[in-house]
Amino acid sequence: MFFFPVKNMLEKVLVLLVPFFLLSVAISFPAQALFVSPPKDPMPLIKEIFPEHTNISDKVSAKEGSPLLWTIYGNQKDKDQEILGYAFETNDLAKIPAYSGEPVNMLVAIDTAGIYLGAKVLEHHEPIILAGIPESKLHKFTDQYDGLNVRSRLKVGGNQTEGVVHIDGLSGATVTVMVMNVAIVKAAKLAAQSLGIISKSQEAIQPMGTIYPDVFEAADWTTLTGNGAIRKLYLNRKTIDDAFVGTDAEHVDEAKPEQKQDMFAEIYFAQVDIPTIGRNLLGDSEYDYLISTLKQGEHAIVIMGTGYSFKGSGYVRGAIFDRIQMLQNDNAFAFRDLDHSRLPDIYIESAPKFSERSIFIVREHHEFNPASDWHLELLVRRQTGPLESLFTSFKADYHTLDNYVDRPPLIMPEPELSLTQQVWQEKSSEVTILIILLTIVVMSLFLQDILVRHPTFMHNFRHLFLIITVVFIGWSWGGQLSIVNVFTFLQAFMSDFSWDLFLLDPVIFILWGAAAVTMILWGRAVYCGWLCPFGALQELMNIFARYIKIPQFELPWAVHERLWAIKYLILLGLFGLSMESLALAEQFAEVEPFKTTFLLKFDRELPFVLYASALLIINIFNRKFFCRYLCPLGAALSTSNSIRLFSWLRRRPECGQPCKTCAKECEIQAIDPDGVINMRECHYCLDCQVTYFNEEKCPPLKKLARKKAAHSKYKSKETEIPAVNVG
Repeated sequence: MFFFPVKNMLEKVLVLLVPFFLLSVAISFPAQALFVSPPKDPMPLIKEIFPEHTNISDKVSAKEGSPLLWTIYGNQKDKDQEILGYAFETNDLAKIPAYSGEPVNMLVAIDTAGIYLGAKVLEHHEPIILAGIPESKLHKFTDQYDGLNVRSRLKVGGNQTEGVVHIDGLSGATVTVMVMNVAIVKAAKLAAQSLGIISKSQEAIQPMGTIYPDVFEAADWTTLTGNGAIRKLYLNRKTIDDAFVGTDAEHVDEAKPEQKQDMFAEIYFAQVDIPTIGRNLLGDSEYDYLISTLKQGEHAIVIMGTGYSFKGSGYVRGAIFDRIQMLQNDNAFAFRDLDHSRLPDIYIESAPKFSERSIFIVREHHEFNPASDWHLELLVRRQTGPLESLFTSFKADYHTLDNYVDRPPLIMPEPELSLTQQVWQEKSSEVTILIILLTIVVMSLFLQDILVRHPTFMHNFRHLFLIITVVFIGWSWGGQLSIVNVFTFLQAFMSDFSWDLFLLDPVIFILWGAAAVTMILWGRAVYCGWLCPFGALQELMNIFARYIKIPQFELPWAVHERLWAIKYLILLGLFGLSMESLALAEQFAEVEPFKTTFLLKFDRELPFVLYASALLIINIFNRKFFCRYLCPLGAALSTSNSIRLFSWLRRRPECGQPCKTCAKECEIQAIDPDGVINMRECHYCLDCQVTYFNEEKCPPLKKLARKKAAHSKYKSKETEIPAVNVG
């Protein structure tokens, strides 16, 4: 008796709460969140990265060149004297769409050595950040780039990997920050390549080789220079003069026309710890002594020259030889005085006379690889003032002959995976499990007539699957579809469509694929009833509420039928907003509590938490209240009902008139009074099918069973043979 007044009171409260919930969606947003903030001015951010400047505009060039870059100069009056770094916008170099379909535009600054000085967000349209994550967390993410090198491989999250610098991700915005990382890294590399900071080529990796210690062949100078064992760098004066054209040193020490072809420098060099080269050049005793002084991993280079001194006249003890260095791959090897020894003489036949002869030791810390090609670089200086000078450099390459060194096969670098490929590779386990779960659902639907004949197993199986949907698909993988996904697809379809945008989240992509397939086969019901995490959470909570005898109430059919329209009105409103502004539609799409519940796990502003909690509390008394009356995604999916191919939910002629059993048992009121299942509202729980095959619950089936039993009994009596008295 007590229950009926409570029920009537709750029904009235529920009718009053519907507009309240719609209004609460609007007031849940800060006023500033309803509009996308305008792009930030990059100049104050450049000043923040270079705080030593009080008037940064006087020290920053216009954004120019290809690619577009700002150049930040030092405090000297002559801007050419010092460059502090470069800044650029990622949209100018690597415009990569993020999850919203629009790129996150960032200001990135690097110094002249390719070190990141800062990364700042200028503009974004990411819904997860606009409404779910404070800007401070986004800034904390970009602050991680300070001090990193553009040459490094940077990766968001994941296990520690050799050769990869890992950056902490941002919970709830994984895809967004991964796209941001790709944009920053790609833009920075393009900028660094255009500035000559890093090489544009990606060569195969040569594993460490070893010199054959016992391979020796007697040879003269002509043979060793002819086969490339000894290489030469030759420069005439015209080459030097041409290198300084257009600089302040253009006419300093310039050769006269008749002197242009004169030799400026002639330098021979070789790897002298190779037996065939070293023994022929130095003699056996000197070579053996040299090898005895070398530690494991050290190598010796001989340099002999005439003309311009490769050692330089300004060299002092303890300093570095500033006119020569070796280059191998991305490494540069400079030599100090302890690495150098003078070579008094050479013993090979037919060698020319040299004014300088030296041996330089490449120490083990350089990790020099004798199997890889290397370069000798000669730096030529010209004085432009008492203390000022300009340098230019000239290179000559060296390739160790195959018969001198054990050269392992090249290791071709693995092709760099695209962002989409990286995401799918990292999510391979989730993808595999999800596909297995989807297969189980589809097989269950094909075998539904068998499963529903075993009610206990059917209910336990469904409840277990709903738990998996909530825990794994929802909370662990963030696989909650949203009406925002629909709007993003429509926007992309009407502009430059690209699958890459949707492939960035494998779980969401697969769920949308599954939703599309099941919509065509069975309609909206399968996703909403089996694969929607929020729907599954509501159903499990209501099942528990019923188990502990919490009173339930249902609205009168006339009220219930009219409340269906609310979700379609919400859908039309959001669709209209998306045509005007996708970002604004994303804000109002917070009528869905999905982000609060699963992506952010209730870790956000109080109004959002209260709204999601209120929906779940109402669901305790009225199963799937949100799904039935407010969900715009459910409304969008239900539009497929007219094209579904299968109608496997069985009905009897007596359903609705006179039998109302299934309609009363349907806990989301998806069965019309006339007994017809409304597939736009059905969630495919299969409870009505359990009843359909249950002789104890289905009145028409029970009646039919009694008729069959009576008919069988009558037949058995007719076939009885009367006893004959023969006595």
